[in-house]
Amino acid sequence: MKKLSCLLVLLTTTLQFTIAQSGSGFGIKAGLNYNANGDYVDSFNSNIENPDRNIGYHFGIFGKLGNKVYFKPELVYTKTKSDYDSGDFDMQKLDAPLLVGIKVLGPVSVFAGPSLQYIIDSEFENIDIDDVENDFSVGLNFGIGLNIDKLGIDLRYERGFSDNEATFLNNNNININNRLDTRPDQLILSLSLLL
Repeated sequence: MKKLSCLLVLLTTTLQFTIAQSGSGFGIKAGLNYNANGDYVDSFNSNIENPDRNIGYHFGIFGKLGNKVYFKPELVYTKTKSDYDSGDFDMQKLDAPLLVGIKVLGPVSVFAGPSLQYIIDSEFENIDIDDVENDFSVGLNFGIGLNIDKLGIDLRYERGFSDNEATFLNNNNININNRLDTRPDQLILSLSLLL
């Protein structure tokens, strides 16, 4: 019983010294994305292709309001790539996740919230895609984070809510209504620093 009490006191003391990104502030973040977009429909060949996942990256800024329960808005530039049999789909976008989190155990927290997404540029196999249904869409982020002092790491999942397709011409400039689902489906690993 004495050993258990000593262990609990040691654990409690350690957690108190490991202060997790406490209080309000702002900071910078960056990391990697493991991404795939939706299906590519080749109307000419009546073919549907599923994407292969690929590595992308992101960087941006964030704010944090609160401590045990917190609100964390972010503004992040994201570059992703999905590989299809017919070619590669590259996308650049601005993401604005609006996250609500709660500390669950010492420096560990869980969070979730909507992510507002604005497509800056998209390209399929060196063809600029101008006809994206909506440049602006909404998705969902949820994940887990570990914050020690001013340094944080989090792993989250992001999925687009709204249907958002791009249509474009084939290489012969014939409009055959090829469609590509631009919604993200990705795992995001981020490092952050509270300034």
